[in-house]
Amino acid sequence: MRPNYWRVWVTFFRNSLVREMTFRSNFIITLLTRAFWFVAQLTLFEIIYRNVSSIQDWSREEYFTFMATGMLINAIVETFFMPNCANFSELIRTGNLDFALLKPIDTQFLVSFEKMDLAMLNQVLLAGALLTYSLASVGHSFSAVQAVVYVMYLAVGVAFFYSLMIALASTSIWFGRNQGLYDFWFYITIFARYPQSIYGGSPAGDVLRFAFSYIVPILLVVTVPARQLLDKALEPGLLLIAPVAAITGLMLSRAVFFWSLRSYRSASS
Repeated sequence: MRPNYWRVWVTFFRNSLVREMTFRSNFIITLLTRAFWFVAQLTLFEIIYRNVSSIQDWSREEYFTFMATGMLINAIVETFFMPNCANFSELIRTGNLDFALLKPIDTQFLVSFEKMDLAMLNQVLLAGALLTYSLASVGHSFSAVQAVVYVMYLAVGVAFFYSLMIALASTSIWFGRNQGLYDFWFYITIFARYPQSIYGGSPAGDVLRFAFSYIVPILLVVTVPARQLLDKALEPGLLLIAPVAAITGLMLSRAVFFWSLRSYRSASS
């Protein structure tokens, strides 16, 4: 009998909600700290835009659309995937991965969704409010088709970041605690906080722009949906590179995940 993945996911969600409500003070602190981080980011770019009219071809309001897009993608990743990927090395260390392997459900699904940091969903609300404000300030009207395409590209961004994260988490089987690799994930993804167009004008910038657009396209998964929603010009082919990269990333990360499981030695062995 095949498991009902939707019902399993809903159970995980309900368990996570109960856990959050059990430790309400921690839930409230997380909400407050993330709200502070959100305000700090806005304040920083408000200060910057008091001194410049645009950053490359991004006006203040357009940049806030880009920022909101990146926040939405990161909020979803940090809510549903990061707690599980961060906990993967603990499953290995304690031997609890044995129980995950024995359950009649896809192991990657179980490892990826069992825990959720629901306090991070406040970032989705804050980013949604920023997106609404920025689009209203720009005065740009967009069609229903553009909105649907935008949501699809948000999913592409989430898929790409998840694939990168689960691939790095899989290395815990060989390296044990891999905090350094998680630091590497943050160091890499920090480049996606800024639009693709700002990387350039110098040899080092050109190298970064090429590497993070065509080799590990983290710049595209945020820049493309924001530019598409705003009707800003895009280089030919970029609309295809991002989804192809996400699909390829999911396939490769799944291959790496199960390859790593073949090297796993259970707690009983």
